[in-house]
Amino acid sequence: MTTPGSQYLPFDPNPRTPKEAPPRNSCDSQFHISGEGYKTRPGATYHSAGATYEAARKMHKALGIDRGIIVQSTVYATDHTIVLDALAALGPNYKAIGVIDDTLSDGDLAKLKQAGVCGVRFSFGKRLNLVPSPELFARSAARCKELGWVLKINLGEELAPLVETVKGLRDQPVVIDHMARVRGVGDRNLAAMCDLLKQGNVWLMMSNGHRVSTRPHFDEAVAVGKEYIKANPDRLIWGSDWPHPLHEEFMPNDADLLELFYRYTDNDQALRRRILVDNAAKLFGF
Repeated sequence: MTTPGSQYLPFDPNPRTPKEAPPRNSCDSQFHISGEGYKTRPGATYHSAGATYEAARKMHKALGIDRGIIVQSTVYATDHTIVLDALAALGPNYKAIGVIDDTLSDGDLAKLKQAGVCGVRFSFGKRLNLVPSPELFARSAARCKELGWVLKINLGEELAPLVETVKGLRDQPVVIDHMARVRGVGDRNLAAMCDLLKQGNVWLMMSNGHRVSTRPHFDEAVAVGKEYIKANPDRLIWGSDWPHPLHEEFMPNDADLLELFYRYTDNDQALRRRILVDNAAKLFGF
């Protein structure tokens, strides 16, 4: 998801088959798409190219993934045209997470829901240039609750500034993305995230472990993943985060990331199925 000359790396166009296939009906709980001819928002940090829904479907087929959640890119913000087109083409095994603000009416949200949108994501990372104000976040969270939607949170650098906010959202499903960006078992945010998992309505996406640990073994991410499983395996999901925007140093193959997740589970087949299939189906309504 880059433009020519960008410092960001393109995704690997040749996903390999993982050494072990995931269970049937496994869900990739976050991937992004792009396409030619769609309007991008002013101020977008990067411009996507090449990560079409067809390319995503190719990746899923190679990995053995049957279900997926398209997460609206910050590149397109509240214009969901690309997501609606993709949902119509991909069929009922795919749903989507959108981006909203006050410019979208209740009627707009109803149409998104009918098309297969089942939640909203907020990005608090400053480099994505789309951080919501506290007031907008509160209003949008309330609208999500009325619709029965998932509320997804893409953190900034740390979980700590949002802990109290998340604790206050007890009556709706909340997903924290990317392993809460915890870097090793010594990270002070690990205990806070484990505590949130025990709240019952808070979920964690086991994704991007390779970004918060050391190549080539990613042992720090494995140790953290196992701690999350101890905390509450019924509130964990997995996502590829394909096509891996904002990668600057190296680009993983998506099979590598699925196999990294397997290590979190100690190759426990029942646990693997719970996270990849059952939890995702419960959360997203498959």
